[in-house]
Amino acid sequence: MTRLLLATRNAKKLAELQRILDGSLGRERVELIGLADVPEYQELPETGLTFGENALIKAREGCRQTGLPTVADDSGLAVDALGGMPGVFSARWSGRHGDDQANLDLVLAQIGDVPDEHRGAAFVCAVALVLPGGKEHLVEGRQPGRLLRAGRGDGGFGYDPIFLGEGQDRTNAELTGAEKDAISHRGKALRLLAKLLTKVLPAGA
Repeated sequence: MTRLLLATRNAKKLAELQRILDGSLGRERVELIGLADVPEYQELPETGLTFGENALIKAREGCRQTGLPTVADDSGLAVDALGGMPGVFSARWSGRHGDDQANLDLVLAQIGDVPDEHRGAAFVCAVALVLPGGKEHLVEGRQPGRLLRAGRGDGGFGYDPIFLGEGQDRTNAELTGAEKDAISHRGKALRLLAKLLTKVLPAGA
């Protein structure tokens, strides 16, 4: 069985990544582990200006430090009225990394005067796979939608409570995990990754 490192310390994101990849790959083929399951190492800052660049930074370092095939993602919210921001700065838009409520409140304040018809946005996710030996792969998924004026639902994380996906009548935070996985940016990207993994991972490790 191949051990595959998911290079994140975000517990909610790790659970989502594991849920999607488990469903696509099957536990009999791949053992998914997180950063808590390997010796701790100093993670590099996310200095890229695109989601893909940041995903590759994390995946390269995880593979270098552990010798394991490593998957890392970078994702965020791109708001039309903000010129695509907060983008790669989504997790620290308010100045405090990982403060979901502060980040959400700031985005709502910044587009408070924007009419409903111009509140378009998209969740974007880039997922990198780096293999021992240096081969790299990058896939991307997008979920288009729009931003509400107040949050709804208590599931998900990040900007999910204010994001209404295209064709949906519930926010991402009102969906079950399976419902969200089926339409989300991360779900789309990871299903592409799962197809790739079946071709590039060794049969066992």
